[in-house]
Amino acid sequence: MRLASWNVNSVNARLETVLRWFEEAKPDIACLQEIKCVDEKFPSEAFERLGYNIAVHGQKTYNGVALLSKTPLEDVRRGLPGDDGDDQARYIEAIVSGALPVRVASIYLPNGNPVGTDKFAYKLAWMARLEAHVRELQTLEEPLLLMGDYNVIPDPRDAADPAAWTRDALFQPESRTAFRALKNLGLTDAFLEIDGSPGAYTFWDYQAGAWPRNHGIRIDHALLSPQAADRLSGVAIHRDVRGWDKPSDHVPLVVELDA
Repeated sequence: MRLASWNVNSVNARLETVLRWFEEAKPDIACLQEIKCVDEKFPSEAFERLGYNIAVHGQKTYNGVALLSKTPLEDVRRGLPGDDGDDQARYIEAIVSGALPVRVASIYLPNGNPVGTDKFAYKLAWMARLEAHVRELQTLEEPLLLMGDYNVIPDPRDAADPAAWTRDALFQPESRTAFRALKNLGLTDAFLEIDGSPGAYTFWDYQAGAWPRNHGIRIDHALLSPQAADRLSGVAIHRDVRGWDKPSDHVPLVVELDA
């Protein structure tokens, strides 16, 4: 089973690029982030022609997440629990049916910049809500994959130039501590478990020649429950996609699970 996560930075603006990757990589399940459209504007027909079932939690112009699966999606949850007043579309979760069902979430965690503002407080509060929700999900003792753009650089090795990020919300001690707290619930970072090689990034800014110089950061993560980690057999960052026409500033992260 091949599961992918990709912040596409507007699914409609980059539809040709996204569809090309889907046709080549053929993921069984895909978690998309920053689709930047309301539900009815998501290009469902294009993905349905490729054989995908679709669940969308969209928002006009900003944010937005989606789940796509070759098998039906059940028990779909739109929105992260814990704050009924939160109207930002950043979380969608579902059970993916099949011989061995898995629960999958597509996550677009808040950026949090600038530090010291309400945006940073919202980021930390959102992470606390995510931790609380994962605690509840863990009691189900089922294969669980939390995939997405976490907007967190976990360690200095996850940035080509750590010093450049010291004042950024993605690399603040509070952000990294909250990420560790999430992992400490018993979750496995798929990339570190299988690969962990230095210089493996998932995001390169559009500015200042970041991509040609490989000045990237690793902020897209797949965290797996023990039941999912037991089936983990591979992981890959599709970095070449960053060099395609009209690329997102992120690239797909792909996880392989044994049946």
